[in-house]
Amino acid sequence: MTNIQGPGIFLAQFMGDIAPFNSLASICKWAASLGFTGVQIPSWDARCIDLQKAAESKSYADEIRGVVESAGLKITELSTHLQGQLVAVNPAYDSLFDGFAPENVRGNAKARTEWAVQQLKYAAKASANLGLNAHATFSGALLWQTVYPWPQRPAGLVETGFTELANRWLPILNVFDENGVDLCYEIHPGEDLHDGVTYEMFLDKVNHHKRACLLYDPSHFVLQCLDYKAYIDHYHERIKMFHVKDAEFNPTGKQGVYGGYQSWINRAGRFRSLGDGQVDFKAIFSKLAQYNYTGWAVMEWECAIKHPETGAAEGAPFIKEHIIAVTDKTFDDFAGTGNDEAFNKKLLGL
Repeated sequence: MTNIQGPGIFLAQFMGDIAPFNSLASICKWAASLGFTGVQIPSWDARCIDLQKAAESKSYADEIRGVVESAGLKITELSTHLQGQLVAVNPAYDSLFDGFAPENVRGNAKARTEWAVQQLKYAAKASANLGLNAHATFSGALLWQTVYPWPQRPAGLVETGFTELANRWLPILNVFDENGVDLCYEIHPGEDLHDGVTYEMFLDKVNHHKRACLLYDPSHFVLQCLDYKAYIDHYHERIKMFHVKDAEFNPTGKQGVYGGYQSWINRAGRFRSLGDGQVDFKAIFSKLAQYNYTGWAVMEWECAIKHPETGAAEGAPFIKEHIIAVTDKTFDDFAGTGNDEAFNKKLLGL
């Protein structure tokens, strides 16, 4: 077994226009001061990184890594959550998701998809230039608006949707493979890959591509009432990234999983700062250690109640306390009788 790396922090929710959150150098110093040892970088934020330049210039990638390492940190992974969302967008969501794209491709679904695909390919090369072996993204969605089967889905709709989704992602997966990087889909509501079943449907369509891996985030499973601990048993071989994020689900006589169109603060299911929700992190860290997860434990902060800086300050020690220093021996070694094949055969009457 190998110790999980961490604590890391996803910078996306903390970047801003006021110091120390307005540049990669300053936010890394801030993160290090709280006890974090790694940062996950949102690739769409120009204050952090120029993704295309990092893909095309090893020297620039080395500069970015140098900025992070000068603060005593490591880059855990890059993220293309926003770009990945745009690889597959149903027309029902065109206007809502256009804001994720640069102005020159807005209002043009074909051009926007091409831009998003190229962004993912840049991400593969940039990750390799930075010496990373995993990358975070979303799958996008062609079918999400049909997640509840009313009106009835036309026969073959889901099959056609997943075939198209796979066709869009296969060339991207191949580029990640060429660069030796695992592409980790965050299984998430709003994506066609939103639970284990949909992930398996996608895997079948991409011929179980070895780079089609997972970012594990238990908070999204709490809100779906999915067994997030058993999920690790099913998919541990594919889990290459881990977002440490808490959540709670408190249904009432008036509201359940769908949330009644309420704001996050008023939903039955909502994300919480680490330790304030219902996620059993002791069990999760134990299972990941058991299955020899060797990646990072990265805090993603999303809470409608607590201030983000408080959540970050509490997050680093929370993760550190949960990372298990794995054993290199068996507890009952003191009672062992050694390794003697002749003795073993004698015991078996052979």
